[in-house]
Amino acid sequence: MGLGCGFWGLTAATAPLHIAVQFPRSPQKDGDGDESPLAARSRFRLNGQMNTAIDLSAKPAPASPLGRPADLAHHFMDCGALDTNLTLAPGARMAITDDFLNGTVADFAAWSMAAIVARDGMVARAAILPLGVAASKVEGRHRIKYEKLFALIEETAFADGARESAEALIHSRFRETQIRELVAELGGTVKPARKRYQAFLDVVKKLAAKRISQALFLDEFMDFTKQVAGKLDFGIYAICVDRLFVSPRIPLEVKSSLVDEVLKYPPLVRKELLTNLLASEQAPGELIRHARLSSAGVLTHDQITEIVLFTTLKRAWAAQRKAPGRPSL
Repeated sequence: MGLGCGFWGLTAATAPLHIAVQFPRSPQKDGDGDESPLAARSRFRLNGQMNTAIDLSAKPAPASPLGRPADLAHHFMDCGALDTNLTLAPGARMAITDDFLNGTVADFAAWSMAAIVARDGMVARAAILPLGVAASKVEGRHRIKYEKLFALIEETAFADGARESAEALIHSRFRETQIRELVAELGGTVKPARKRYQAFLDVVKKLAAKRISQALFLDEFMDFTKQVAGKLDFGIYAICVDRLFVSPRIPLEVKSSLVDEVLKYPPLVRKELLTNLLASEQAPGELIRHARLSSAGVLTHDQITEIVLFTTLKRAWAAQRKAPGRPSL
């Protein structure tokens, strides 16, 4: 599913989210007679425009053009240690719910780690769904390992939604009806947020065409942010803001005002958006200077130090992606 809007050269995420899940009838077994964690085949449908299947019995796909790490679970653990949102690789885009529903992330260990360390509650809840499907296909003594995993998620997950989902699955003994309820809850949260996102993209187009005032656009941006906070995949929101900062069709005055708004955001959100801007090679120099000066006026010394270090890391990741033969950071 796309992350942006047409006039930026990206595909709009136009499909309202409605997810349905189908369960396999005959699970595959591993050498010990237990079901392989990657044996269950689950199908998540996103209302009409997307009908994707996660074939968990297939061999892992080769590395994508994004340069995805061979051990995605280890990369997710690094993201958790860095107190940042999950990305598909160092310097790549942030993970979104769709990645755990359409097979982009199709690794048992990666699902497990994402459920625990994802800061984005939507992503953490999406990561639990394929785990729940796998757990629903095993019985008796073979289910113990899943119960232990979900107990660990319930106790240690960063996101409240992940802990609540894990608790619900444990109490229901991984019933398919409970998994469907969790799927419906996720869709019911994300679907309205994506509709609001689409409406905001229309406002962006009007600003680019000079059909609305800058003041009205800023009001719309703040209303959009308020309505989708905690409901829209943060990776989609971040791409939207990133494109606003670099688009030549958005006035510099508007971009500067957006920076001032970002500085008021919660620390993790502020860090992600501000360092994306400061590490960007496409953002106007004047905007980056404004961001630095404004940051110095409102952030503490420790917060500024964190911003500088994380910006440096993102620049290093970008350089590494341009020279894939270099050792990983």
